[in-house]
Amino acid sequence: MSQVTHLLDRARQGDTGAAEALLPLVYGELRRLAASKMANEPAGHTLQPTALVHEAWLRLGADAPPCWENRAHFFGAAAEAMRRILVEQARRRQAAKRGGGVETLPLDAMELPASLAPEEALLRVNDALDKLAATDPRKAELVKLRYFVGMTFEEAAAVLGIAIPTAKQWWAYARAWLSVELGGSPRD
Repeated sequence: MSQVTHLLDRARQGDTGAAEALLPLVYGELRRLAASKMANEPAGHTLQPTALVHEAWLRLGADAPPCWENRAHFFGAAAEAMRRILVEQARRRQAAKRGGGVETLPLDAMELPASLAPEEALLRVNDALDKLAATDPRKAELVKLRYFVGMTFEEAAAVLGIAIPTAKQWWAYARAWLSVELGGSPRD
């Protein structure tokens, strides 16, 4: 059992010291993921990696007793929180702009951080991902971890508790599914 899972178990049982010890333990990994994600943000963006981590932590219920079952559940919830924050930010920027058509998302952008794609594409991927989650939530979770948080296959597989080859197979499937959903044609 990982130290994070152990602390989550203790915190669920009411140990406030365990809940307080959790943030310093996971902060470095969350900050690294956020920094990786934000490194490719366009010039002039206002959200910084530290702010993304802090906002995600608040949305995860920093003051409430944690309800996560294990490390994978926690990082999945963190990935979802970061995804929502980035999508909300993109929607706010789009609302501030007038006009502008929706650009198609290059299929190769699925290999790159979401910030390299236009904001419209980020929102389209988010909507398509919601549809994928309705039919295959585990594959959608993998996409969140890779695309929105910037995790490697190894990191995402560890969080999801699956083998790396399985993560790669799921990724190939999800990319093809999302490509079709976004109006493109699937590619390898």
